[in-house]
Amino acid sequence: MEQNRARISAQGLGLAAVSYDSVAILKTFADREHIGFELLSDPESKVIRSYGILNETVQKDSPSFGIPHPGTYVLDARGIVTAKYFEDDFRVRDTAGSILLRQFGLEPSSRAAVQAKHLQLNTSGGDMPLRPNQRVSLAVDLQLPDRMHVYAPGVTGYIPISLTMRASPAFQADPVSYPAAKTMRLEAIHETVPVFEGALRLVETVTLGAAQAIEPLLDGDRNLTIEGDLRYQACDDRECFAAETVHLKWPVHVLPFDRTRAPEPLRRKQ
Repeated sequence: MEQNRARISAQGLGLAAVSYDSVAILKTFADREHIGFELLSDPESKVIRSYGILNETVQKDSPSFGIPHPGTYVLDARGIVTAKYFEDDFRVRDTAGSILLRQFGLEPSSRAAVQAKHLQLNTSGGDMPLRPNQRVSLAVDLQLPDRMHVYAPGVTGYIPISLTMRASPAFQADPVSYPAAKTMRLEAIHETVPVFEGALRLVETVTLGAAQAIEPLLDGDRNLTIEGDLRYQACDDRECFAAETVHLKWPVHVLPFDRTRAPEPLRRKQ
């Protein structure tokens, strides 16, 4: 969250995190990690319980009792929840960058141009360091020239645009998110088909695997390369060109888990 705090603030949003940890523990953590947003202590888990997210699988005599199911709420100016991001697996966490892209359409700050025929193509995502089990959203932005289109998923008899991630034990890919398609009437052959024109964005959200699955695939700088293939057939008002497949890569930097604990006197006791 801290890495994206400026981008969150630029959207007119505030940022705070609630934890069952004490004020002293949160201060120690904030000082060590240089956290600049509000960390709110809920030592009796009253707020956590009020939201219905207390993790009741934890034994009551455990020091971890009182933790919530981890997740993120998006609230409007009246304090009304407009979106929430939670996962079934408590180890899996959405990154702030992923939420900014999926919820607000705010792309990462860095983009990479990719050579492609008949259109302009850029990729983005993965520019912030990640940790195992985090979710990151990767974007593919296309700009089609005037009078040019590609077919949308669901078309029959033509080649639709598709983004397919290359299988890897390092991550699990969600279904690709496509924008709403337009309908085009092909008068010459009396057909109506779904197409994309102008600018469009495909978003692929992937969940990084556990540390033991990722570590063997990292390079010497702890970078992981996520790969996929974009396939499309561009057409103008006179002809359809040969289908193209473009190989895409997203390098992401993977950090090890931070296993630094709070000083012994501050820790919860059984």
